[in-house]
Amino acid sequence: MSLKVAVQMDPIDRINIAGDSTFALLLEAQARGHKLFYYTPDRLSLSGTSVVADLEPLEVRDVAGDHFTLGERKRTDLGADVDVVLLRQDPPFDLAYVTTTHLLERIHPQTLVVNDPRSVRDAPEKLFVMQYPHLMPPTLITRSRGEIEAFRAEHGDVVMKPLYGNGGAAVFKVSLKDPNFGSLFDLFSVTFREPWVVQRFLPRVTEGDKRIILVDGAALGAVNRVPAENDIRSNMVRGGAARETDLTPREREICTTIGPELKARGLIFVGIDVIDGNLTEINVTSPTGVRAIKKLGGPDLAAAIWDAIEARRVTG
Repeated sequence: MSLKVAVQMDPIDRINIAGDSTFALLLEAQARGHKLFYYTPDRLSLSGTSVVADLEPLEVRDVAGDHFTLGERKRTDLGADVDVVLLRQDPPFDLAYVTTTHLLERIHPQTLVVNDPRSVRDAPEKLFVMQYPHLMPPTLITRSRGEIEAFRAEHGDVVMKPLYGNGGAAVFKVSLKDPNFGSLFDLFSVTFREPWVVQRFLPRVTEGDKRIILVDGAALGAVNRVPAENDIRSNMVRGGAARETDLTPREREICTTIGPELKARGLIFVGIDVIDGNLTEINVTSPTGVRAIKKLGGPDLAAAIWDAIEARRVTG
C-alpha cells in the first residue's frame, strides 16, 4: 500500500545526512514506494477547519551534497490529501513548536501524525521523565536559588540545564563549592524564562550516555555516546563519539516500565537517555540515533518504525 507522506522538518538543505534520523526515515519510506512531500513549519496554516501546508514533492538519495530533489510547491489539505505526517523539526520546544502540535492535532488520527501531536505537546522531554522518579537520579525543576542551594547541599555536585534546551546547549556541571555558581545563576536568570533542571551529577557519564530507541514501546536498539575529553556532554553534535553497546538488565527494566505508556500515548518513535542505569530524558520531539545504530552493526530501526506506522494505518 503506497502512502502519501508529508514531513514537517527543518530546511532539508542544511541537514547532515550521515547522522540524520529524519533522512533515514525518508530513505526507507521511499524504498517502500511511499510518495514523499516536504514542508517547513512556517508553511503550516489553519484555514477555517482545514489544516493546509505548501508541500513540495520530494525525492531523496544517500549522496552527501546531492541528497534531495524538490518538485513544484502546491497548497495541500493535510487532513484530506495526506496519509501520514512526520513531525520531525528540531526543538526549541517553544510556543511556535507548541502551535504546530495544536494544528496537527486537528487532523490526527485520520491523518496519522508521528509522533501523536497531543502527546508530544504533553510530554516535554525533561518533564515527562519526572513521572518515573524511581528510575532517575535525584532531580529538581525550579527557578529558586534557595531550592538549588538546598539540593546541592544534599546531593553534592550537580548538572544544571534549561528545561527546554536541546542538543547539549547550556549544560553545566556545578560543584558543591563552586565559586561560579552565583554568576551562573544570574546568567540563567536573565537568559532563560523557563525553570532549570538540576540533577545529581553522575560521574560515570565519562563512560557514556546511552541513547536507547523504543519503537511503539519496545526497545529495539541503542548507541553509547561517549563525551569528548574534558566535556560532560555526550551529544554527538557536541563532539560525543558513537560506540556499539548492548542493554543491561537495568536498562531493560527501564524500557519495560515506560514502554506501555509510550505506546498508549501514540509515541511511536522515542529515544531515551540513560547514564549509569539512570533514566535522564525521554525524547519525543525529534529523536536521533537511527543511522548511528545501523552504522555500528545494529538493527535498521527506520524499517521497524515504518513497520509500526504502516500497522497503525491498517488498524487505526
